[in-house]
Amino acid sequence: MFTGIVAAVGQITKATPLSTESDAGLKLTINAGALPLADVVLGDSIAINGACMTVVSKTADEFCIDISRESLNLTSGLDQPGPVNLEKALTLADRLGGHLVSGHVDGLGTVVKFHQVNESWELVIAAPKNLAKYLAYKGSIVVNGVSLTVNRVTDLAEQCEFSINLIPHTMQVTTLQYLKVGSKVNLEIDLIARYVERMLSVDKV
Repeated sequence: MFTGIVAAVGQITKATPLSTESDAGLKLTINAGALPLADVVLGDSIAINGACMTVVSKTADEFCIDISRESLNLTSGLDQPGPVNLEKALTLADRLGGHLVSGHVDGLGTVVKFHQVNESWELVIAAPKNLAKYLAYKGSIVVNGVSLTVNRVTDLAEQCEFSINLIPHTMQVTTLQYLKVGSKVNLEIDLIARYVERMLSVDKV
C-alpha cells in the first residue's frame, strides 16, 4: 500500500528488453534521486509513476525492476528513460498524508487542459468512460502516483473530464510539472469507491 505522497523524483536511466521476443517486457534501471535506499531490500515494493513494482536489484543510489509487456501496455511513462515519481511502500508507522493507494493503475487519462490560475495550476484530464462512476467532487484520485483532490467532474458522451488544482509545492516536487496537453497519465481510482461499487453491484441473496 501507498499514500500517493511522492517521496522523490527519480530517473529511469536505462530500459533493457528482458528477452529477444517482440512482446518482451523491460528491465528498468532507476536512479532513486533523493529517495533513500538503505532500508530497501530485494522484493520490496516501490511505486513508480503510481504503478507498484518489485525491486530485483539495487545499489547505493539505483534500483532495478522487471516490468512485463502487459504492464507496459496498461501504463504510461515506464517504457523509456525519463523522470518518474517514486514512493516506497507504506509502513504501519507512517503518516497517511494522502489516501490509501494500492499502486494498481486502473486506466490511462489524457491531459486536455493545463494552465496557470493565479499562484496555482488547473489540470483537466479526460478519463475513460468506465472510470466515471468512481470520480466525485472532492473525492480522491491518483495521477502518476500523486494523491489529488477532484474539483470538478464533467460527464461527456465518450469520456469523463475531471479538474484538479495543483499548488506550487506539488508542481515543484513531482513530475506533474512536465505534463502538457495530450500527455498520457496513469490513473488509480479511490480504493473505497471501488469497494462501494462492488457492494452495490452484487445481487442480494
